[in-house]
Amino acid sequence: MEVLPINPIAIPVAAIAALLIGSVWYNPKIGFGNLWMRESGMTEEKMKGGKMGIIFGLSLVFAALLAVLLMQFTNHQWGALGMVGGDPATAKPSFDAFMNDYGMAYRTFKHGAFHGTLFGLFGALPIIGTIALFERKSAKYIFVNAGYWIVTLAVMGGILCAWH
Repeated sequence: MEVLPINPIAIPVAAIAALLIGSVWYNPKIGFGNLWMRESGMTEEKMKGGKMGIIFGLSLVFAALLAVLLMQFTNHQWGALGMVGGDPATAKPSFDAFMNDYGMAYRTFKHGAFHGTLFGLFGALPIIGTIALFERKSAKYIFVNAGYWIVTLAVMGGILCAWH
């Protein structure tokens, strides 16, 4: 039985998905870009002043880190691996039997998207909302940004859970 419950390529693919979704979500012509700019206080001038290579590079790294964390929530098999200390070579024979029976259980895009959505609702929304409240940002600002993360985490979760 393959113990690693994820294809390693799923992490960078999920991270790239975050950037692709953002390019649509925050696009002024087809997404919430104009609303986000207005509510965040962003201007075209500020946008042109940023170092886009650094911004996109770090965004990709952060999305990859988030994908690693999200795996723990979408792929239940990580819990079984954790129960044996992370090294299946030292596990009792019951671990192999368990993984043979349940190793691929709930490994669908739909299941991962469900957990990703929950992660967005109960993780991203409260963090973004709290920061926005102290920064005196509007509810629209909160919902545009949290909405992006809820959708993005759903897609990332789906990718991470289904790709094995």
